[in-house]
Amino acid sequence: MPTPILIDMLQGLIATPSISSTSPQFDMSNEAVIDLLAEWAESAGFSINKLPVPGESGKFNLVATLGEGSGGLVLAGHADTVPFDNNRWQHDPFKLTESNNRYYGLGTSDMKSFLALALEAARDIDPRTLQHPLIILATADEETSMSGARALAAQDLHHARYAVIGEPTGMRPINQHKGIIMEAIIYRGQSGHSSDPSLGNSALEGMVALMAELLKFRETLQAQHHNPAFAVPVPTLNLGHIHGGDNPNRICAECELHLDLRPLPGMPLGELRSRLRTIARQVATDRKLHCEFRELFGGIDAMQTERTSAIVEAAEALTRHSAAAVAFGTEGPILRTLGIDTLIMGPGDIDQAHQPDEYLSIDRIKPTIDILKQLIERFCMGGQ
Repeated sequence: MPTPILIDMLQGLIATPSISSTSPQFDMSNEAVIDLLAEWAESAGFSINKLPVPGESGKFNLVATLGEGSGGLVLAGHADTVPFDNNRWQHDPFKLTESNNRYYGLGTSDMKSFLALALEAARDIDPRTLQHPLIILATADEETSMSGARALAAQDLHHARYAVIGEPTGMRPINQHKGIIMEAIIYRGQSGHSSDPSLGNSALEGMVALMAELLKFRETLQAQHHNPAFAVPVPTLNLGHIHGGDNPNRICAECELHLDLRPLPGMPLGELRSRLRTIARQVATDRKLHCEFRELFGGIDAMQTERTSAIVEAAEALTRHSAAAVAFGTEGPILRTLGIDTLIMGPGDIDQAHQPDEYLSIDRIKPTIDILKQLIERFCMGGQ
């Protein structure tokens, strides 16, 4: 059976729900999307490897390979989407709808469409013309845990040399992005009647002292680290949520703070988390409070692929845009740990991601396919 035409692939992907969420009531399997992609890729001559994600029921990665050997090019995307607010959509999120030179639907921009465009770019390629393999990768749960990408090994991807992840960038090449960690810090003290401070030990006042220290830590980080490629050229630390106590006339016995920290490339997550916890423990010790931590999000490393990498130079030449930096995270750092020079570049727009009435501009489709074809020719048919 031949590979469906592009519009049918786009319709099929959008019509097949694959929401990933940290809330169990919204989370679902991505297997139906993976099976669609596998069927289409196999009909185009790709060999298929459907990989269950360990410890994640109903979650799968797809590695579809055209050609033989090692090295080559990965065209990658995640097969999941975020949840949606049905009452805020003017279009059916699970029906590809054409209007105003746009395709509307959940995942059109972020980023199911890229997987269909990658298959379209590979249509009719004779694998005998490939000196290095072309790999189309679809991953699970990028929008939540990135467990799909984290489960991959270098041999799964045939020790690929280069990768393009089709996250929404307006087809502008992105070679750097910030990382992120999210942490909960819990202080426990002693409740008591507010009329006599000696009866208790306020966890809330301890947290106030900690927040002051964290803001000093932020100043130190921003003084030490600067990257002009980013619109916000320094690392950020946001104190996003605090909750403690239960009544004005009771000394607060427990207080919890949630924060996120977004480092620049070259700032190791483990070291940053350790420094955060050292600061929190010191304040707790000084105030005789009990201190606990909870990882709200284990973290994504910052990513940086050198401007001199062949994949960056090729994308800059083809798009006529210099490689840039963004603040959002991707699976790129995970592929980088596998030895793959990775670029972020896709036809959607980040402004459309996670929004009601998400759409992909139709006039982006042909230029994207043309660029992908040229990248395949460069990195799979030519010398590396």
